[in-house]
Amino acid sequence: MIQKLLQVFLVTAIVLSSIPGWAYDSNLAASYQKLFEPVTGVKTGKALHLLKSDAYMEDLKKGKEFVAIDVQTPAESAVFTMTLPGSLMIPANEVFKPENLARLPKDKQIIVVCKTGTRATAVGTALRHIGFSNVYILKGGINALSVYLDPKTANTLPKSEKVSMK
Repeated sequence: MIQKLLQVFLVTAIVLSSIPGWAYDSNLAASYQKLFEPVTGVKTGKALHLLKSDAYMEDLKKGKEFVAIDVQTPAESAVFTMTLPGSLMIPANEVFKPENLARLPKDKQIIVVCKTGTRATAVGTALRHIGFSNVYILKGGINALSVYLDPKTANTLPKSEKVSMK
């Protein structure tokens, strides 16, 4: 009888220990709630700090100071990457190491870039969550930028510098 009870107890303990915990960090959830409060409807892109290719190019042509961080893997960035002065190449899986966080400017806008924008969105959102408030994500990544750029768009003046012909 005691042996049967021990067996039932042992099986029950094994089963219960294999069930994943249903608890979550309520403080962390509350901080994400605050971060995502403005993310609604047509304001979603702006709230997530998504930057379209045309706006990115306008800022670049105007000489706006920012640091682009390419979060692609080394193999990807060997083919396509940001070559702007001051750009950083830090793979997504290494961005949050203390030595890499120390490389990020606190006094300039940061533009996070990857191939399609997916990793950049995750990394950029997480950077904002830990306190880097001036972080933006290149919407659609290098793919969208390469579709936007052609000889005409790459070599024109910013809209604000064009002279009206009226």
